[in-house]
Amino acid sequence: MWTQGWSSTGSSSQLGTNARSLNPAGLRRPPQPTPRSSSLTTLSSASTSSLPGAQRTKRTTAAAASGAKDPLEVLSGILGSPIKSEPHTNQESNQENAESAPFVDDDIDFGELSLEEFAFQPDQLEMTPQIPIAQSVKEYEREKDKFLDLHRSVKACDEVLKSVGSYLSSFQTDLGLVSAEIETLQTRSQVLNQKLENRKTVEKLLGPIVEDIALAPHIVRKIAEGEVNDSWMKALKETEQKMKSVEALDQSTIKAVQDVKPELERLTNKVIERAKEYFVTRIKALRVPNANAQHIQQHGFLRMKELFLFMAKHNSQLTDEIAQAYINTMRWYYLSHFQRYHRALEKLKLHLMEKYDLLGNEDLSKRNAIIPSLKTTQVLSHDPFSLGRRIETLRNREHPPIKVSFIEEDKSIHYIEVPFRHFNFALMENASTEYTFITEFFSYKSYDQASIMFHQIFGPTFTLGQTYTKSLVDQNMDALGILLSVRLNNQFAFELQRRRVPVLDGYINATNMLLWPRFQIVMDAHCESLRKYNATGLLGGSRGGASNNDPKYNTAPHLLTQRFGQFIHGILTLSSEAGDDEPTANSLRRLRGDFEAFLTKLSNLMSDGRKKERFLYNNYSLVLTIISDTDGKLASEQKEHFEALKRAFRE
Repeated sequence: MWTQGWSSTGSSSQLGTNARSLNPAGLRRPPQPTPRSSSLTTLSSASTSSLPGAQRTKRTTAAAASGAKDPLEVLSGILGSPIKSEPHTNQESNQENAESAPFVDDDIDFGELSLEEFAFQPDQLEMTPQIPIAQSVKEYEREKDKFLDLHRSVKACDEVLKSVGSYLSSFQTDLGLVSAEIETLQTRSQVLNQKLENRKTVEKLLGPIVEDIALAPHIVRKIAEGEVNDSWMKALKETEQKMKSVEALDQSTIKAVQDVKPELERLTNKVIERAKEYFVTRIKALRVPNANAQHIQQHGFLRMKELFLFMAKHNSQLTDEIAQAYINTMRWYYLSHFQRYHRALEKLKLHLMEKYDLLGNEDLSKRNAIIPSLKTTQVLSHDPFSLGRRIETLRNREHPPIKVSFIEEDKSIHYIEVPFRHFNFALMENASTEYTFITEFFSYKSYDQASIMFHQIFGPTFTLGQTYTKSLVDQNMDALGILLSVRLNNQFAFELQRRRVPVLDGYINATNMLLWPRFQIVMDAHCESLRKYNATGLLGGSRGGASNNDPKYNTAPHLLTQRFGQFIHGILTLSSEAGDDEPTANSLRRLRGDFEAFLTKLSNLMSDGRKKERFLYNNYSLVLTIISDTDGKLASEQKEHFEALKRAFRE
């Protein structure tokens, strides 16, 4: 029975084929992990190899004892070939083979089934360690939709994969193109880098030159159309710097200079045109009535000094024309204002010293105290020989000149030094300001050119000042007033030296030439009056404080001594800082000699020698007392002289 069963099956592969034909559904199963033939073969081999040696020996011995056939013989009969068994040399090797041999279960119950039927029965199939493969038709029907969906999904995936493959192919093609473009870009990048390096090298060489000659458009627009102010001047300074840079470059080697230079020349002409309009407008503003010249000079001219210097550099002829227009305007400005001031000062009431105010004059009733042109006959009491508070005019150096509006309201009577100071002080201030402006604004001119320009402006005004000074002292016998004017003139000279304004030296010297000769003339007139004094006829009425009416016994100081003392006291006070080269000392010596001669002549009328000496002593003592508070070299000389005379006639 076993032999027939195994022979009918042939081999394990045939068994597997027949097993597949036994599929109940008659359908092809999905591929399984292991075919049945393999399971059977494994099982068959496992029956002899997986049993331990001890058990196999035991069972073989038991089979032999019971009269059963040897399994190897049965297997040899199935396979149709004898199976060689290895001889066992000894018991230890048999024991080892028994332990390593696979286990085979000898108690298999086949029942009434053949080996083939037994092998393919369901229970036996489930006993194998493989995944179950038997499925019913219903199960396949139930799973059919899933497999169809899976099939469609697989087809869709195939399509997607095809498109992906096509995309990847095109991507590879594009990648090749991109790679080629990258190589091209790398080549271009290298070229551009080389060009960049070359440009940097060229820029390093040409950059400073381009920076020097390039001018921004907004600067050009500002100069051509903008208002002339501080920002406009900044644009002009930048433009001038560019012009200097272009002039420093070689036009023959740099083509850019050839292109830029004509444009800069046109821009220069535009600047000169704008400058001319600006300064002509400011000069016209000076002719407006009540214009403040100093304000216009500071804010209209000096603020744009660089513009005028630019114009002087590029167009000297136009600059000279504008300078001449300024000279003419300022000449008219100062002359008109000082003429107005002169007319106002002439309205001041002044003490007029005439020939009746000399030391030797006794006819006081004919003295007129004020200038006749003022049309008044009021006789004012004043002392023409005493300095008094007139010295304050000299001491108040910082007192400003009187204004025209105050002159019209002033009703007091002044001495000649007051209007002299006001006029010349105002002239000094304005002349100093104008000279400072000329030297600063017309700085490109030399000192001689600036001096000429100044005198062209102030020449008529200086003439007016000298004429006014001459009118004050020409017919006036006020020696103290004239000497005060001399000291005021010296003050002005010192102040001008401190301010470093030498252009007024000529005017100061000319004024001194008017004052000193007149002072000497007046001093000579005083000396002449003393010499002509009629001591015999006026002796009795000329004494002061005498209790005895007999002139031969009256030793009190003479009235003329009081005048003389006050007069020389004023001269010595004004000459405290005088030098030896002044004519004051000589004039004072001549006056003193004539006074001593007058006293000697008067004392000779006395018959008593002691009274004569007493008379001379009293007069010299009075003079010394009056001049005792004076200082200076000339005062010391006079005090020593009268002290010696006093000692000579002391009892």
